[in-house]
Amino acid sequence: MTETNPVEQFLTAFSTSVADDTFVRLVLSGPRAGGERPERVLARLVEIRRLPHLSITLRFPTKDVTRNLAATEAGAWLREQLGKEFHSALLCTVRRDWQLAVPEAGLVRLVTHRPSIREVPSRSHDLPKRDVLDVSAREWLVGLGVTDARGKVRPAMTDKFRQINHYLEILSHLATDCGWRGATVSVGGATPRELVFADMGCGKGYLTFGAWHLFNRQFRVPTRVLGVEARPELVAAGNELAGRVAAGGLLQFAAGEIATAPLPRKVDALIALHACNTATDDAIRRGVALGAKLILVAPCCHQEVRPQMSHPPVLAPVLRHGVMAERMAEWVTDGLRALYIEAAGYETKLCEFVATEHTPKNLLISAVRIAAPAGAATGAAAAAGADAARQRIGELKKFFGIQHHALDPLLAGTEQSAAAAVV
Repeated sequence: MTETNPVEQFLTAFSTSVADDTFVRLVLSGPRAGGERPERVLARLVEIRRLPHLSITLRFPTKDVTRNLAATEAGAWLREQLGKEFHSALLCTVRRDWQLAVPEAGLVRLVTHRPSIREVPSRSHDLPKRDVLDVSAREWLVGLGVTDARGKVRPAMTDKFRQINHYLEILSHLATDCGWRGATVSVGGATPRELVFADMGCGKGYLTFGAWHLFNRQFRVPTRVLGVEARPELVAAGNELAGRVAAGGLLQFAAGEIATAPLPRKVDALIALHACNTATDDAIRRGVALGAKLILVAPCCHQEVRPQMSHPPVLAPVLRHGVMAERMAEWVTDGLRALYIEAAGYETKLCEFVATEHTPKNLLISAVRIAAPAGAATGAAAAAGADAARQRIGELKKFFGIQHHALDPLLAGTEQSAAAAVV
């Protein structure tokens, strides 16, 4: 192969970045069909016994598997992955970003961009595990009534404190998936800017304050967080507390509904953890329309799909029981939501979200956008994944007799209307 071969160019860029210590991260996605392959592979450069290694995380649907590979063996490993195991690869260095697409049929393509991350991350193998809700979180935890002035969790707020911790742990992992930890975010690879998060239906703001704290005080990544809540008294209380903790304008609350509240033109993360029924779908549509890198929703009720569901003969003996029909409606509703989001160009993952005293344990749907701009190298693999999701949506709706879904506009290409209200 000549040096002009896209795969060889990508491998050379990878080896060079490891050798001159400009490597930031590597992401492999778009696994080949068949077999038990991970959905995604993340790799970072670490030092083990003073020698460079690639720390590789294999992301399976239900687990993560981590392995370490000596840097001298990393090039051969990566060559085996490209095309044979995965169709898409992203290499980030402090000098350039490289995107490679290796479709099963068609031209292999490689494009480069200005660097999205301009600082070399820590090479420590065992990154120090910090207590996210440390003394720097005390003022807002006290203000929200979670802890007392000495930092002790109030007995009645133990479940809430546990929920906040669990949420921030999940958000921390997602920040890594999105390339936001220790990153200098760029606009078009040029001017650094703040991240922008919109937390829709945020209630009293427990998790809104948590997200602001995690990114601004723990990760030290400038992040503007907007909490949207319909109840004006909660909006006023949130803004008053944000002023007291000296958020510096990076944490604000505004009155509005999930479907119609004005939002910034650029939103990096669209979050809705308290949305009921189709308000969850409103949030998903807005996140897709705004091109959010991350969409994070926790549905709490499922009233749209169940009245439409028929009982397929093979499942009739099970679904004749009301409680089973209710659970099936929940699974089908959230399974369809994940497929609709995938059809819009995202990778999704569902996990269980910790319960509070007010809310039963439920699912958390996280989605990270993988669709690249038109013409970029990952376009072919992303399009194939979106087409497969559309097909599965049709099959699932037909099987259960579902005629319509609140996310159907995503398939019709009309999701842009959801972004009409911007500021």
